[in-house]
Amino acid sequence: MKNFSNTYIFSFSSLLVIVVALLLALAALKLKPIQDKNIEIEKKQNILASINITATVENAGELYADYITKSFVLNTQGKLVEGVDAFNVDLKTELAKPVNERLLPVYVSTLDDGKNAFVFPLRGKGLWGPIWGYVSLEKDLNTIYGANFDHQGETPGLGAEIREPWFQKEFIGKKIFTDSTTFVSIKVIKPGTDKANPYVVDGVSGGTITSKGLEAMLDTCLVMYKEYYIKNRE
Repeated sequence: MKNFSNTYIFSFSSLLVIVVALLLALAALKLKPIQDKNIEIEKKQNILASINITATVENAGELYADYITKSFVLNTQGKLVEGVDAFNVDLKTELAKPVNERLLPVYVSTLDDGKNAFVFPLRGKGLWGPIWGYVSLEKDLNTIYGANFDHQGETPGLGAEIREPWFQKEFIGKKIFTDSTTFVSIKVIKPGTDKANPYVVDGVSGGTITSKGLEAMLDTCLVMYKEYYIKNRE
């Protein structure tokens, strides 16, 4: 049997690692446009879901162009920020910044009845990882028109239920202001407590931590737009 020196073995192993790394890098580079497109489609589907429009992978782009007729970026004083594409703003990145430096995207939809709904992104923490979503408000910038939530690793049958339509529909018609200037957001409470209250929704049974994480997400993210809501509601 032929004996190989340690130098030969080390050199061969190093070369093999380099070749494999190059192949993986080339594969990642080749797949990146596809991955980016998939992320774009999913984001459009989620924004549309918040205005109660169900989109498939095939028609998400077309429906997004039909229904999302305007988008822009604000600062936390409710003032327009020029030269920034709302779709490319990553809320995770913005929430890591000081409050006065954050960029806040807004999407304006034109519905089938000609009315507008305004879509706002959300991001927070659940039990096992990040949760996120979108909430749309009617033109009064107070009444919720629709909501869409998702998660990375919440428990199936418990916290993961936040992504289910039955839970998201609870938010429709709820309000985030008690009067023209008093912001209260939405409380996520123990199931069966008070469905008639316009400022609360039932949480997920057995998913208390995820429900409270979602409540905190709504409060933290929506309050950043408070000045815009007050100045622009109809």
